[in-house]
Amino acid sequence: MLAVGLLALGLVLIVEGLIYALAPRIVEEMLAALRAIPPEARRLLGLAALATGVFLVWLGKTLGA
Repeated sequence: MLAVGLLALGLVLIVEGLIYALAPRIVEEMLAALRAIPPEARRLLGLAALATGVFLVWLGKTLGA
């Protein structure tokens, strides 16, 4: 279980690092766009992302990962 957690964390850091390394200006623009969204809408977006992530993890485990 620890190995799977470390693998997941490593993959997240790879994706995050690629975004910042390849497109830092786009990240700045996205952050500015996020500031324009009301906090409650950002909270709902975060909850939707969380639910999607939980679903994908469940689906992956169900399919045998």
